Amino acid sequence: MSKRLQVVIPDDEFARVHEAARVQGITTSEWVRRVLRQAERVVSTGDPDAKLAAIRAAARHAFPTGDIDEMLGDIERGYTQGAE
Repeated sequence: MSKRLQVVIPDDEFARVHEAARVQGITTSEWVRRVLRQAERVVSTGDPDAKLAAIRAAARHAFPTGDIDEMLGDIERGYTQGAE
């Protein structure tokens, strides 16, 4: 189900939004929906302390690793071996 949203903005701001949509070849409504979706992805909804705690916990671990070029080569060989 869809809901209608009315946002009141000054004429000059609307003109800029309308022009941005026109340049992209989409309606003003579609442009606004896309911008809202993008803004939603940027907004952090989690607890910053919990996120920092998770990063700090992960940083305390020491896992074996190899040279990046060697690892990428192993990955590529895995892709080509699976294709045979």
